[in-house]
Amino acid sequence: MLTEERRNLIVSFINEKNAVTVQELMQEFDASAATIRRDLNVLHDEKKIVKVFGGATSIASSDVNTFEPSVSAKATLHVDEKEAISKYAASLINDEDFVYIDSGTTTLEMIKYIDNSKAKYITNGIVHAKRLLEKGLSTMIIGGRCKQSTEAIIGPDCIEGISKYHFTKAFMGTNGISLNAGFTTPDVDEALVKAEAVKHAYISYILADHSKFGQVSSVTFADIASCCIITDREVSKNYSSKTIVKVIGE
Repeated sequence: MLTEERRNLIVSFINEKNAVTVQELMQEFDASAATIRRDLNVLHDEKKIVKVFGGATSIASSDVNTFEPSVSAKATLHVDEKEAISKYAASLINDEDFVYIDSGTTTLEMIKYIDNSKAKYITNGIVHAKRLLEKGLSTMIIGGRCKQSTEAIIGPDCIEGISKYHFTKAFMGTNGISLNAGFTTPDVDEALVKAEAVKHAYISYILADHSKFGQVSSVTFADIASCCIITDREVSKNYSSKTIVKVIGE
């Protein structure tokens, strides 16, 4: 394992546990005490964790994210990672699938790579529906209230609409992934829509780059075991012990 990769995993592990000992890190990453202490010193200097006697704690161990960035702001983050994740996700669609596509920048990127014209698609993303139609794909959009910041359709009408369908696959976005809190988002209305989509899908995929791990937003829409995760970097073994985690490139 490369040094940078191990250090990224250490940060995720600490964020998830909130506080860890050097011994725990040695066992988790099969590394010597000297290596772990060196990693902790570097990560502390980079202000990614707080080094304490005998271990480390998370900088944001008590933080819950309640802020929802705009679509334009999200679109500029982790562009290469989103591209790799969305390209793989699109390859999972088969001819007979009835696919739910959640609103979000990674799921929007995914549409670029969809080449299956026999599957049927339904979404609560306004721009997503437009992109699907531009590709000549069989497209439905859920009715409801439009949320400006995320360009998503939400609300009771949207939830009622989703409840009538049974999807073979759902491709979902998330703001945070935590073993304890599950998959989270800052907005209650969006969380309710996401939860309903996961509930009515045979299999749900969470499309999330590495920055989402260890993050907790204010509302849980699904627990870890209920969805498979597609991501761009190796994550803590604690996640893969709870659900299927596909790391692009493995």
